[in-house]
Order: sequence, then structure tokens, then C-alpha cells
Amino acid sequence: MRYVSATQLARLLTIEPAARPYYRALADGVRTLVMDGRLPVRIRLPAERHLAETLKVSRTTVTAAYDLLRRRGYLQSRQGSGSWTALPDPATTADNPWLGTDQDGLIQLQAAAPPAPTALREAMEQALEDLPRYGMGIGYDPMGLPMLRERIASAYTARGLATRAEQIVVTTGSQHAIQLLTGLLVGRGDAVIVESPTYPHAIDAARRAGARMVPVGISHEGWQEDLLVCAMRQSASRLAYLMPDFQNPTGALMDDATRAAVVAAARRVDTLLLVDETWSELALDEVPRTAPMGSFDTDSRVISIGSASKLWWGGLRIGWIRATAALARRLALFRAAVDIASPVMEQLAVARLFDRLEETRAERRRTLRASRDALVSGLREHLPEWTFAVPRGGGTLWVRLGERDGATPLAEAAACHGVRLVPGPWFGVEGTLEGYLRLPYTQPPQVLQDALVRIRAARDHGPAGASRPPEPLIAMV
Repeated sequence: MRYVSATQLARLLTIEPAARPYYRALADGVRTLVMDGRLPVRIRLPAERHLAETLKVSRTTVTAAYDLLRRRGYLQSRQGSGSWTALPDPATTADNPWLGTDQDGLIQLQAAAPPAPTALREAMEQALEDLPRYGMGIGYDPMGLPMLRERIASAYTARGLATRAEQIVVTTGSQHAIQLLTGLLVGRGDAVIVESPTYPHAIDAARRAGARMVPVGISHEGWQEDLLVCAMRQSASRLAYLMPDFQNPTGALMDDATRAAVVAAARRVDTLLLVDETWSELALDEVPRTAPMGSFDTDSRVISIGSASKLWWGGLRIGWIRATAALARRLALFRAAVDIASPVMEQLAVARLFDRLEETRAERRRTLRASRDALVSGLREHLPEWTFAVPRGGGTLWVRLGERDGATPLAEAAACHGVRLVPGPWFGVEGTLEGYLRLPYTQPPQVLQDALVRIRAARDHGPAGASRPPEPLIAMV
């Protein structure tokens, strides 16, 4: 195994002399070197005693820094073999930005999750009225309630993709849908195409299935068709996970010509397309009308997933899969080992919300547009050196930081100033995208304005002078 000496590591580290506590600054310095690629993964670090002597600090300080790196997943150790650098499993690390709740006192910018619309209360009341006639049964329907599946199928048909209720499987959110599909369709060692950047939990699901990740870079300008097609052909990919509608986090919208070309290429190389349409209903400006990718499908290789979380509310935990009727039945059988079925009350509520689709879409467009505009103007005022494109829909800005800024240390400092952020590397494969930050505009304008003032302070002054928040304990997706 390669190793780095204490002298070499000390030369790479940049730690302010006044940084306190020093062990945390040391751990942050090593983590930044790993995330920037200046310190390779699986390179052995110097012994604690040697590094302490070189840095002229106590061995206890270095031990505490190594312990913190181990807890965060950036260091692995074995008795007799020393310690070496690593990349964390995003689902389990202690500094996972999705851990924690609004009770920890931080402004929550780690999740692009809007609050519930005004229609939710009435929809829940109607669902409660509907519930007694469902209470006569056992309450488990692995496919989902027929009432809801019919509403979802009708929505696809209205968008130009003829769909029957038996092609729909209701899931416990879109993340559950991704987990089911990767678990059923992806084998260990299979190549899976992912956009870079992309939705982090899709990466998690593919990794758990043992997939070989094949990232394809995109930007706010969208997809390079030839790069995507070449990646599918050269990797012989089993599946490609794509988000063509206001992609998370870039906000890009794929045009119909690219959709048709990608589906045609997938047909030639025998790749399944998992198309995430979670943001498809949330155009904020006038945009060219696009067809669902499934409308270009002629051999049943496009599988679509959707969710109630962005248009309505994440607390409902309802998503869905559109596939062939045969695959839908296989998925219903496969999920029996996971959760059997989704909650009846929430399914009834979402069915009622589909009846008010236009109303809630207009409300979301109004509130998200106001928040997006506030975030854009605030960034230009407080952080003018950061660059971004204004998306025409969705719920996030993908921001390129200044040359001297790093997303990971900024997120650490921002937490000390009362804002929880998600750094760019969480949206990539193998620690890339350190120069980017995702900023959702799903919070009210005044909250975003306050957050930007705090982020500017964190960028300018670091964590010094601010109290560190408690370690988060409760998972939030």
C-alpha cells in the first residue's frame, strides 16, 4: 500500500494557527485533501506519534483528529496495519447532511422539500371519509389502491403516454421505487449509467446492488447526447438512471430530440432506462412542451418513476412506478420482503390531490418562483463571485463556487453558523464536484435571505466564533 510521510502530509495541510479546536481543523484539513484528490484514497497516513512530532502538537490531538476522520468515514484502520484514507458510505456517515431535523435549530437547505400545499388538509379530510370502506379489508395491496393507480395512469395518458392502471405500482416514495427497481433489475458487477451530478440516493441504491457506476457529466445546459450514448455502448450498461425533467441538482430540461435519441440508443445497446420524473410537473417559467421519455419507447425499456413529494408534500411518502404490466406484477411480488404495501390513508389523500392537480401546480409555481428569484438576487448581492444558471423549473440551483472555496469545508462552517448544506461531492461518484454546492429554493424567501447572510459569514470567517450544532440523530431524506 502506498503511504505518505508525516513531513509530506504536513506540507500539504493548510491550517490556520489560531484554529480551535485544533484536532477538528486537522481532521477537516485531511478530509479536504481527500475530497480534492490531492491525497489519494487508500494511501496510508503517518503514525499518530510521527505526525504529532512533525506538527509540534500533542499526540492526543492527532489521535482525536484520526478518531473524527474514522467516525466520518474518511479513515480506516486495522491493528498492525496502520490507518489509510477512504471515502465514506454516504448513507451511514456521521456528517451525512440528511441527518437531523429542523429541531436542531439550523436552517434546512440540505433537502429540496417544499412545505405542504393548502389543498392537503381538505384532501386528508376526504381521505378520512373514504377510509371506512377500505377498513373492511386487510389493508395490504402490494400494487397500490386501484383508486390511486387509476389517477396516476390518467395523468400519464393526459401527458401523451397511454397508460393502464395495471402498469402502475404505488411505492413508499420515489426513493423506495429506485430501491425496488435496482434490487430487482441490477446484479452485482452490472454497469449502471448515472448523471454527474445526480440524485445522491440513486447512487446509494446502485451501490447497494453492487453495481459498477459509470458517471456521465452534465451541466445546466443539459446532456451531451454523444457522451451519453457512447457511455451506454462502451460500458454495456444494464441500466441508466436519468432525470430529464428539471434535473436534480442542475435544473436542466432535456429536449424531445435528445429524449428520442437516447431511447433509440438504449434500444440498440439493450440498456434499460430508469427515468425519474419527480420534478416533471414543476415548470416555473414558460418552457417548450416535452413528451415523457416513455412516449419514444417501442420495446418496453423505459421505466418511469414519480412522486407526490415535490408537487404536494414529502410527508405523504407516496411514489409510483410506471412499467409494463408484467414488470409491475414482478415488482409487487419483490417488495413483499421490504414493506408489502404503502399506507392506505396517504394513498387516498394523494388520489384526492390528483383531482386538484392544476390548483396545486399553480400554487407551487407561484411560491417556488418567488423563492427562486429571492435566492438568485441574494446570491448576486452577497456572493457575486459564485456562478450559476437560473433554472426554468424544479427546485434547486447548482452553484459553482469561487476558485478558493471548497464545498465540504464550507458546509462544515455553515453548520456552525446555523445553516445545513449539502456539498457538491454528495451528488457525484468518488468524491468529485468539490467546487459546487446545491442550494434548494423550497424555503420561503425570507428564510433564504437569512441563510445567505449566514453562508457568506461562514465563507468569510469559517466556523470561528460560532457554536457547533449538536450531532444529528434522526434521518431525514
